[in-house]
Amino acid sequence: MNPDFARIITLQRKERKISQKQAASDLGISQALLSHYEKGIRECGLDFLVKIADYYGVSCDYLLGRTPEPEGRTLSIEEIPDDDGNNAMPSNEVIRFYRKIINNSISLLFSFSQRANSFTLIREVSSYLMLSVYKLFRIIYNACPQNDQKLFRVPKVVANDSANAIISLNEANIKAASSGIALGANDAVRDANTLYVTTATLSQDFSEYASSLLNLVKISEDSIQRTRDGLETQKRP
Repeated sequence: MNPDFARIITLQRKERKISQKQAASDLGISQALLSHYEKGIRECGLDFLVKIADYYGVSCDYLLGRTPEPEGRTLSIEEIPDDDGNNAMPSNEVIRFYRKIINNSISLLFSFSQRANSFTLIREVSSYLMLSVYKLFRIIYNACPQNDQKLFRVPKVVANDSANAIISLNEANIKAASSGIALGANDAVRDANTLYVTTATLSQDFSEYASSLLNLVKISEDSIQRTRDGLETQKRP
């Protein structure tokens, strides 16, 4: 059973605001059978896989979770725009690939956040990202005893925990602002529809960066799933 298939066909139907009854009728099957497919109770045959891929205008590989892009593209490093303007590229292809995906996903995150017209949202997202990079840089910097700590004003003993505390506050403020809750002097997103997005509008509105974000989501969730599966295996007697 492919869990991605059930999730993705449900996502595609709901993004298009098509009722399950209508989709089942269009696809020539019963609503009960489509419900079983969407819940992952039953597995479809190859003929239906092709049929539903054509119905939603996406690739079979996408419906099966083999690629994060509806068109079924496999992203190569040459196709990712170099958003940060840094031409001193590392020689390792994997590092280059991940760096560009991260840079472009951050660009999309900022563009997406700006649509909501909330200063608080932009400010808190910026602080969250800057402090995360600061933490990582300082961890790597501290690995060499010869590196002088006078580069930093904040003592090493409190820097990491202090950054974590602010990041937690950033996250709380981001959740509040994006949910339309203005805390204290902060503003908030007034219209939640400005944050509405689908797989189709991602590619339309953020055409330069959507591919990077979709791949980042897939890579991240693959990592999460592998880790969780590994922990579950360790728990078994």
